[in-house]
Amino acid sequence: MASLTLGSPAPDFTLDDCNGNTVSLSDLKGKKVLLYFFTSPGGGN
Repeated sequence: MASLTLGSPAPDFTLDDCNGNTVSLSDLKGKKVLLYFFTSPGGGN
């Protein structure tokens, strides 16, 4: 994957929402989206 720079568009990806529906970032085009990434201590083992 190519590295991203500040201000560049986010790559499209697909995830399941809280209700189990599949949502792609491209489905939300034109809407405000907050992306929150986190990790657990110890690498999630």
